[in-house]
Amino acid sequence: MGSRKRESALARKIANQDVAKALHNDCPSSPRKMRLVADIIRGVEVEKALSILKYSKKGASEKLEKVLLSAIANWQSKNEGADIEEANLVVKEIFVDSARQLKRLRPAPQGRGYRIRKRSNHITLILGTKN
Repeated sequence: MGSRKRESALARKIANQDVAKALHNDCPSSPRKMRLVADIIRGVEVEKALSILKYSKKGASEKLEKVLLSAIANWQSKNEGADIEEANLVVKEIFVDSARQLKRLRPAPQGRGYRIRKRSNHITLILGTKN
């Protein structure tokens, strides 16, 4: 029974070699704005995704570009000696979840206060090989 566990762990390690992950937690931007840019690069090759993010006018693209570069660096550290161009890496999964909200008050007429919710998000990006 112990050898079976060892084999499955080895199989998992080999299967995870072509996958790299990067996270960015509590990114100070609304999830809705971030998802607009994330949807553009989902399923796209890494080189093309980097060029899309570099020349996009959206503010969220700068943060996503950093996360993508981090995922590429994670893949390189896993696969030392391998070439990125030959690996045909694609953005396999990318999702943006909402994080905590900072609640603030803005002065309003007649002594009232309007609530402002400063939203933030969690970005998860997974790179994989093209099948």
